[in-house]
This record gives sequence, C-alpha cells and structure tokens, in this order.
Amino acid sequence: MSLLLRVNVVLVIAFALAGWAAHEVCASLQQADARRETLATAGLMLDSALASRAYTAHEIDPLLEPRMQSEFLPQSIPFYAATQTFASLRKLHPQFAYREATLNPTNPRDRATDWQADIINQFRNHPSSLQIQGERSTPMGDSLFLARPIRAQPECLACHGLASAAPATLIARYGNDNGFGWQPNEVIGAQIVSVPEADALQGARRIFSDIMAFIIVMLAVLLAIIDATMYWTVVRPLRQMTRHADEVSLGRAAEESFSSRRGDEIAALAEAFERMRKSLNKAMQMLGGSSRGA
Repeated sequence: MSLLLRVNVVLVIAFALAGWAAHEVCASLQQADARRETLATAGLMLDSALASRAYTAHEIDPLLEPRMQSEFLPQSIPFYAATQTFASLRKLHPQFAYREATLNPTNPRDRATDWQADIINQFRNHPSSLQIQGERSTPMGDSLFLARPIRAQPECLACHGLASAAPATLIARYGNDNGFGWQPNEVIGAQIVSVPEADALQGARRIFSDIMAFIIVMLAVLLAIIDATMYWTVVRPLRQMTRHADEVSLGRAAEESFSSRRGDEIAALAEAFERMRKSLNKAMQMLGGSSRGA
C-alpha cells in the first residue's frame, strides 16, 4: 500500500469520525433550538389569547351585559374571544392547536381529556407553577405542548359560582349541571398549545441537512488539498530519489543529483543521498584505478 493511500485511509477514517461527531452535536443543538423556538412561539400565542380574554372581560362584556338579560351572547365570554382569536391566528400557523380545557366546564365540549386533566391537576398541586411544557406521544407521533393555568377570576363567579345565581339565559342554553361551584382563584383549567414535533423540527432538519452538506464538501476539499500537498512535498520527491537510487545501485551514474534547495526533512534526506552517491562514485573510481594498476 502506497504512502499516499495510507494517509488517505487514515484521513478518511478521521474525517468520518469527525463527521459523525459533528452530525450528533449539530443534530442535538438544532433539535433543542427548534424546540425552544416552537415553545417561544406557543408562548406568544398564549399571551395573545390572554390579551383577548382580558379585552373581552373588561371592554366587551360590559357593553353586552344589558342584552344578556334576554339572550346568551358567547361574544361576551373571554373563552370565546380567545378561541376565536386563535382560530384566526391558526390560519398563519396551522400546525399549532389551542384548547382551553376545563375540569368542570359549562359546555361539555370543553371538558379536559385525560392528559389535559393531568396537566390541570399538576397546576392544582403546585399553585406556584406558572407554566408547564413537555412532550407526549400521540397516534400521529410525538407532540410538544405548552400549558398555563386558568384561574377563576371574580368576574367569572357571576356565571360559574352558584347555579341559582347564574344568568337565566346561561341556564337555558347549557343547563345547571355543569360549570358551577368554582371558587375564587381556583385552578379550573389550562390553556394548552400543542404542535406535532415533526412540524417543529421540519425547519431544523432542512438547516441541518444544509450544514452537513457544507461540512462534507469542506472535508472533501480539505482532503484534496492535503493529498496535493502530500504528493508535491513528500511523495513526488521520494519517488525521484527512489529512481535515482535505483540508477546508482545498478552502477549507472544518475543524471540528476539528489540535492534539493528546500530546507525541510526531505531536503536533508536528499542531501544525505547525494553525499552517499558521491562517496560511491569515488569508491568505484578508486576500485577502477586499482584494477588497471594491477
């Protein structure tokens, strides 16, 4: 196996190990960064929903309160405003899903599922917790979620305190079996934004593929540069010296000398060969002279 081929084998193995390490590190960093960005976007969406709830409670509800005596208007409910706002926002971000899940909702449609109920109970068991994020497995694959607690505000108790004190229009629409008995500042539900992990990582995977392609190209260019440098500085001079040494060993005077103007180890080796060649030539001349004298 030639010297250049051996060097190439070693370099390919080294580059392969370096590429694998870069692949693992970059993949981990890209995925972590993609999750952070996705959860940050989810946080902005939750803030938007909270802003819609506050605006509805303080600005819209007082205006619609007189009409609530004769008919129930969902537009006066902060939950409705938040849900409608997110429905519009989802047109720009269809991968995100939003739900205000409640343990004891007025409308059974809003009742929390098992995994959502677990999150709500975590908020109940840890009152100081303001946010929960994590991953969960679904039939469609892993999903990221971000959740914040929903607490019963004073204005909520007018409808969700005692059923006997609730507006008649609310009772007429939803009945008096669900959504009552809330206590002040009690955690009654959670705002939850979720997104499939595959969607969250899709952009990161594209960037990662571009980075790995760039790394592979750079390693290939580096290998070519190292090969060219090895050939012109080591392999080619050694081949020339080998050819000259063969000529000398066969008793033929080499037309070219071993000497080199370079100041490296190869040049030192060439000088040593040149001295050896001159010594051999002198020795051969002396032997030839002795033979003629005899």
